[in-house]
Amino acid sequence: MKKRQQRSTAKLPQTLHPFFWDYDFARLSWAADRDLIIGRILAVGNWDSLRWLRRRLPDAELRSWLEHRRGAGLSNRHLRYWELILGLPRRKVNAWLAQPGRQAWEGRNRE
Repeated sequence: MKKRQQRSTAKLPQTLHPFFWDYDFARLSWAADRDLIIGRILAVGNWDSLRWLRRRLPDAELRSWLEHRRGAGLSNRHLRYWELILGLPRRKVNAWLAQPGRQAWEGRNRE
């Protein structure tokens, strides 16, 4: 138990620094900024940062996190990826993707 507590207050690995360019990285911690860290890594993280996140957060918790937020902050492509990896129900993900505000945001760069 003590080891787990130490991990929650430990500094984030420097390899995550590029994903938090707009924050004071030295002040970020898993305990205080968990939602921010999860969302940012899922949205723009690389393979190593995703591996770090999945070691820290069991798939059931990651699935719950995504369901609670209805996939907010993730592109359609990223959300479909996590649908497959975490076994999210396709109907549920389809409903998230069909939300009107999401469609406007997702199509912003298409001609």
